[in-house]
Amino acid sequence: MSQNMHKADSNHLHDHRAGDAEHRHYFENRSQKILAYALSLTLGFAGIECLFGFWANSLALISDAGHMLTDSAALGLALLAQIIAKRPPTAKNSFGFGRAEALAAFVNGLLMLLVIGWIAKEAIQRLYVPEQVHGEAVVLVATIGLIINIAVAWVLSHDKNSVNTKAALVHVMGDLLGSVAAIVSGAVIYYTGWTKIDPLLSIFVSLLILKSTISVLLESYHFLMEGVPHHIDYIQIGNDIEMIEGIKSIHDLHVWEMSPGYPALIGHVELDDLSNWPRILNDTKTMLLEKHGIDHITLQAEIANMTT
Repeated sequence: MSQNMHKADSNHLHDHRAGDAEHRHYFENRSQKILAYALSLTLGFAGIECLFGFWANSLALISDAGHMLTDSAALGLALLAQIIAKRPPTAKNSFGFGRAEALAAFVNGLLMLLVIGWIAKEAIQRLYVPEQVHGEAVVLVATIGLIINIAVAWVLSHDKNSVNTKAALVHVMGDLLGSVAAIVSGAVIYYTGWTKIDPLLSIFVSLLILKSTISVLLESYHFLMEGVPHHIDYIQIGNDIEMIEGIKSIHDLHVWEMSPGYPALIGHVELDDLSNWPRILNDTKTMLLEKHGIDHITLQAEIANMTT
């Protein structure tokens, strides 16, 4: 009985009260509709393009289909991650599940690297051993794919705050480039019969996608490793805190993001007089919020001569 009462009462431990940070540890306003629409459009066309790609024997079209199939998995992961990220903190996950989005973005980036590797391998083989391609069918299917990709990119562009959605958008932009490349490839083959354009454009598009993929991997990795947010100057924060009247120095300072866009700070400050701590704490919080945009702050006050 007492254990159940303890579990029921643990919910208040996550409450934010007057003077606490506004960050809720979970996303209240993220809508899954954006990703759901994108997933439906992408998955619905991916299978069709894949079948036509093998029928037309076009690597450019198969590459585009492969991107779209990978996008479907990426969008599915992104959707699942947003659902998980909306869950409030629990007794075992006191910070909530906001990092699920960055984790999904990182996984999506790794999947994209595998797709790029496969396309490059196939393209190199076809440069040495060209194969016949049905150019007219490639142009038709790739044009439909381009329209689908533009629609999906437009839908995803409405969520500008999620690193996870950005990662999914990278996949879709790769598809869009793949569709353009497939159209050009099909047209050139149809009018000239030069089949090497197919693998050459596939390699070109893969290199463009590689750059964006690496960017997403680095961003999500930095967040998962609790790196200092890129827009925050760690050294300047330390200097600004030590400029607060009554603070002698600060140590054990850490700055990271609780979830994308919500920085947090913890540290130990050395004071000459603990009686001034309420005023010093208020001044420090005000400065950090106004100058650095940090409102999730935890500071421990210590007497200076006790820490030396």
